[in-house]
Amino acid sequence: MATPPTIGLEDIPFHLHGDTLAVLLTLAAGYVYGVRRLAPRYAPASETAVTRRQVAWFAGGLALFAVVRSWPVHDIGDSSLFTFHMIEHLVLTLGVPPMLLRGTPWWLLRLLVRPILPALRVLTRPLVALVLFNTALAVIHAPAVVELMLTSEAAHLGLHALLMVTATLMWWPVIGPIPDLPRLSPFMAMGYLFLQSLVPTVPASFLTFASGPVYPVYADLPRLWGLSVLDDQLIAGLLMKIGGGLLLWAVIATIWFLWAAEEERATRRPTVRPRA
Repeated sequence: MATPPTIGLEDIPFHLHGDTLAVLLTLAAGYVYGVRRLAPRYAPASETAVTRRQVAWFAGGLALFAVVRSWPVHDIGDSSLFTFHMIEHLVLTLGVPPMLLRGTPWWLLRLLVRPILPALRVLTRPLVALVLFNTALAVIHAPAVVELMLTSEAAHLGLHALLMVTATLMWWPVIGPIPDLPRLSPFMAMGYLFLQSLVPTVPASFLTFASGPVYPVYADLPRLWGLSVLDDQLIAGLLMKIGGGLLLWAVIATIWFLWAAEEERATRRPTVRPRA
């Protein structure tokens, strides 16, 4: 087998991704329309329709989506290194969905999902959501599916959409904002995310300890910066196992500290005693 050529970043030409721009413009325009045009009719009069923090969360989610779905990250992942494909998947599952959920006002999200609310009651059950997300994760990292994504941009976009939808379902029991689908208690949310942090270690181990190329399609691609196929797989596996795990553990720690702070505030509240 011939050794793939070594290339530099200058060998991967810049170009705009029309599908990414279309998704970004659609989400941004829908958000602006919702908070400006629909708020007077649907937002509770006693609440602020949208807060600056929510706008910042939503804008941050769109920015992350733009970064990983554009040059150079997306193009490197498609034409050279699986590591960048893994970075894209991690951001699209553990970064973008929770930020968009946190950034969408509850009344607007409730309006959007109202037609499918009965289905969401089932799909956002913790066990169902975990199984759906991790099944999609396993399928998308199968060698034949990875090759399909590299050879068909339509399939690539569709499979990324599937990954983001199931990731949103996975995050919903923890940060879903609408009252119709209540969140898990802090203790249960920490256990739920702990379980989620363990599941991806299985496919990550195949990448980390593989003695040959797991994805033959990457074996023939030019090697950016001379990174070998096996080193590329090793880094991708470590990112999936350690990087994704650290992010989930950071969320678990945040839930713990917020829960502890709330419990402390509750103990400090003065007790109102009835008059004798």
